[in-house]
Amino acid sequence: MRARRRRTARALATLACLAALIVVAGASARASSPPSLPVIERQVMCVTCKIPLNVAESQQADRERTYIRELIAEGRSESAIKHSLVGQYGPAVLGLPSTSGFDLSAYLVPLIVVIALLAVLLAVLPRWRRRARAQATAGADAPALERADAARLDADLARFD
Repeated sequence: MRARRRRTARALATLACLAALIVVAGASARASSPPSLPVIERQVMCVTCKIPLNVAESQQADRERTYIRELIAEGRSESAIKHSLVGQYGPAVLGLPSTSGFDLSAYLVPLIVVIALLAVLLAVLPRWRRRARAQATAGADAPALERADAARLDADLARFD
């Protein structure tokens, strides 16, 4: 029982480390590349349409795109552009919640739920396997059909062929 708990704890720790590595790798990849309009368009919203800027087709969306192009031409980073957009249009312009305060729960709750579901699966899977093995061995010990029952079953199956 202790060995199983240790294996479960190790598996959960490994999953948490992998999730952290994925988050860090994604953040570093975004930080190293220069900003471009298509990248930023996917991350911000049109404030009047309430849809991502890359699919919005309104005058306000065109104004936001023009503003973003100006900021890119000034050589600003992606985070500085987002900060300027929030200053200009408000926090509704961001397509994703911030990574601080209560908004952080939008990222953490799904991760915690996935880890909890994996832990439950790791705990329940051995039980399911044992139960399946027990049922398989119990099915092998089932009594054979009597001759009359076997003949009737064969006749019924032949009717459906």
